[in-house]
Amino acid sequence: MEDLLRLKERIEIAVELGESHYREFKSALQGPPNNKTIRDTKEICADIAKTLVAFANADGGELFVGIEDDNSITGIPASQEKLDLIFNAPETHVLKQTPLPLKKSTIIEYNGSKVAYYSVDKGSKFVHLTSKGECFQRKDKYSVPTAAESIQFEREERISREYDRQFIDNAEVLDLDIALVSIVAGNISKSMSPEKFLQFLDLAEFDGTRLKLRRAALLLFAKNPIKWHPRMQVRVLRVRGVEEKTGVEFNVDELGTATGNIFKLIESSWEELRPNLTETRFSKDGLFKTQIVYPEFACREALINAITHRDYSNEGRGIEVRIFTDRLEVLSPGKLLSSIAIKDLEELRGVHQSRNAYIARALREFGYVRELGEGIRKIFELMEQNDLVKPKIESPNKSFIVTLFHKFIYTKEEKLWLENFQNIELSKEQKTVIRLGVNGRLVSAKEIWEQVGIVSEDYYRQLIESLRDLKILETKVSGNQVSQLARKHSNSRKAVPRYEIKIPQELRRNRAIPKFS
Repeated sequence: MEDLLRLKERIEIAVELGESHYREFKSALQGPPNNKTIRDTKEICADIAKTLVAFANADGGELFVGIEDDNSITGIPASQEKLDLIFNAPETHVLKQTPLPLKKSTIIEYNGSKVAYYSVDKGSKFVHLTSKGECFQRKDKYSVPTAAESIQFEREERISREYDRQFIDNAEVLDLDIALVSIVAGNISKSMSPEKFLQFLDLAEFDGTRLKLRRAALLLFAKNPIKWHPRMQVRVLRVRGVEEKTGVEFNVDELGTATGNIFKLIESSWEELRPNLTETRFSKDGLFKTQIVYPEFACREALINAITHRDYSNEGRGIEVRIFTDRLEVLSPGKLLSSIAIKDLEELRGVHQSRNAYIARALREFGYVRELGEGIRKIFELMEQNDLVKPKIESPNKSFIVTLFHKFIYTKEEKLWLENFQNIELSKEQKTVIRLGVNGRLVSAKEIWEQVGIVSEDYYRQLIESLRDLKILETKVSGNQVSQLARKHSNSRKAVPRYEIKIPQELRRNRAIPKFS
């Protein structure tokens, strides 16, 4: 019993780690620093309901009342009557028709202060509401008002949502890779033993005689993961061409298969995939050169996203990475949750819900997953930074697929034009302006503002001057001519083409004549 996590230790570890997607502190006090008084009990109860409802409508979490935002423990200096009201808030201030999946609620005595502690699971039966009918959902560190319709989920999703939280009767701590558990626990808090760590992340519970493990603990840390899940794997496949074929035209080669518990699978699958993200081509200078086809971090994010959010309740399928001639697909079992729209992901709104709440929390606390909901957004940003077209997201046939294309946002003509400037270190914004002036085409101020996304006159001037300093941009139409043309064509001055993009003389001398194939 001495090694198991006590509630007082939970407070100490929580204070050490601070607030997160899964953890919130609420003060019971108000007023100036030197003259604080207890807040109105009704307000405290409303805050408790709002926060727990938000956790239940997202991925679960824990709430501490009596701890400040700066992690200091101030407690709840209230009478027993008020403490009882606060303690019962999860029932009295939550709509009775949508009861919370509350795991634990208690008042903890800590160094002379009373702290209210609540732990709630991810909801799988209801969209949870406060007693006033308000709906909230946890998004990163905030409880955000949300339309109940946006987090409705289909009945068939319940199995996948509940899969990683189930307790496995015949599993024991000895079934886990304790050395790996210790490494991960030490990364989060050096004071935690493996047993305390498992309890802190709710991956295990002590039933009075032994530590009972959730399925998530086995998926994350099992010595022999295949014993607990037959498809703990990532297959890396190469498709010769742009589509898969069958029969005598079969064109798929298996490049490698990674297996292991989730923590090991993330690294071993990346080791299988990474060498296949490059290609060797014959360059203009007569040498074979190896280049990255897809941004490494975008591919790794897509891989981690698949391992984190796949439907593990589908035990007959694993994750597949398919490398086509023109694209890379990361396919994971399980369709997109009905509470998330593909449009929201594509518009980079940072929407998030974890199918596997316990798995996602462990990976988030360790650092594999940064801010929840940021993975897809990061993939889009990395592709854009590398001048590649946007990824494609789809969810067909109970699968989720992220596709990265080996296709530049530039046309062939624009790409050849930009190659004239490849010896100059240019920003993305400078490249955008140069692209507009392909092969001597005059560019207007309006085009620059719109294509670059400029919102400040100062920034516009700085951008123009930076290109002039590089001897890339010249003004071909004077101010007076601009005014005349604007009047003649009933346009604004900004809409009149006036700038020419020129290849600097020293680059022009070394310029290779492009050959069109």
